[in-house]
Amino acid sequence: MKITIVVPTYNGGNIWRLVAKKISENVSPTTKVIVIDSQSKDQSVLIAEDAGFSIIGIHSSEFNHGGTRNLAVEHADGDIVIFLTQDAIPCEGFIEHIIETFSDESVAVSFGRQLPHVDANPLAIHARIFNYKEIGYTTSLEDTERLGIKSVFTSNSFAAYRKSIFERLGGFPSNTILSEDMYFAAKAVKAGYKVCYCAAAQVHHSHNYTPMEEFKRYFDIGVFHYDESWIRKSFGNAGGEGRKFIMSEINYLLKNHPLWIPRAFLHNFLKITAYKLGLNYRRIPRSWVPHLSMHRRFWQ
Repeated sequence: MKITIVVPTYNGGNIWRLVAKKISENVSPTTKVIVIDSQSKDQSVLIAEDAGFSIIGIHSSEFNHGGTRNLAVEHADGDIVIFLTQDAIPCEGFIEHIIETFSDESVAVSFGRQLPHVDANPLAIHARIFNYKEIGYTTSLEDTERLGIKSVFTSNSFAAYRKSIFERLGGFPSNTILSEDMYFAAKAVKAGYKVCYCAAAQVHHSHNYTPMEEFKRYFDIGVFHYDESWIRKSFGNAGGEGRKFIMSEINYLLKNHPLWIPRAFLHNFLKITAYKLGLNYRRIPRSWVPHLSMHRRFWQ
């Protein structure tokens, strides 16, 4: 299969330098790598140039999680488009493993396992353990009743798409605040295609969010779930999965990092509160909303 790798960048810093190095070590001479940069003020573009990657420059105000990636797909060659983020460090063989999942012609999107960064705190480590298991799986419309919204879970921090299906289904939405990956996965599953989780294809990617960063992130998730309410109607609410996460996190911290339990309670309280606020964002004064959001540019 012919492959294109796409990485959006904005002030990627030293971790982007490492990501670019790992990509270069794993790609074949026929693999195209596209970097779509939003006016970085550091050396992100120079790092991409030195690695021999193709570069598309956009104004920072034009960036959108879905629309920007759609633009990159328009310039992509071949059968499969792999998306990475600038802070997702690929492990050896990440391309080969994720490409293997497309031997099933009905697979529209496949996402890889995210391992925590070496500096990940206990909350970030557990989040990766909970969401990215050691054993892979494939979901279809038949799994919706059993798995609920988890059946369309995916992540563009490391995910691959069959370009023909991507284009047939219209790609990502160009106006979503985030979760363009879940949006597409939901469309694909409803259209009769499959989503694959490939545990053998791995990157290191995690975030040590502060309580306020966690709040703003979950406010935006609530906004997404309000705006795209068809996903909740089709696949169920996120509440059940959230309760499973909290119980799993408490058990993990009790066994490994008990002093982090108060911090976990704070984070979870803020996540639940922010998510509910996001679901009701149209009732909040418009001038307040950008201050509650992690993606303030979306509201401009």
